[in-house]
Amino acid sequence: MSAVSSEQIARARGLMRRVDRVALATLLPAAGDADGSGPAPYASLALAAVDHDLAPVLLLSRLAEHTRAIAADARVSLLFDGTSGLAHALTGERLSVMGRAEKSTEPRLRARYLARHPEAEAYAGFADFSFYRVAVERAHLVAGVG
Repeated sequence: MSAVSSEQIARARGLMRRVDRVALATLLPAAGDADGSGPAPYASLALAAVDHDLAPVLLLSRLAEHTRAIAADARVSLLFDGTSGLAHALTGERLSVMGRAEKSTEPRLRARYLARHPEAEAYAGFADFSFYRVAVERAHLVAGVG
């Protein structure tokens, strides 16, 4: 495994702080798979904020498919896409973050999320919504083509 440079870490941090939405990938339980043989990958869109240590923070409804998948298997992958507005998207930065999503009632996470997404205040208190903190286990930065 190659060493990670301080420049790569700085780029990943900057990207996570800059991007406010992510592709959220989860694993649907076996029943979601066409032949029932195992979990099926599922990707959706989610809004994100980050905690002080860069752990992603999500606000999810228990009615959503991805939230039911997290309840069955907490492993998730988030894609922070920094390619918006580029003439050639594959030249832009993107970061895949893998970890486990954990429901949290920590007031700090709520405050950080709502500071990033003030419009979410309208539904953040609904009974079916909860905040989740992703405990990052691994990340992969692509800083340009390939």
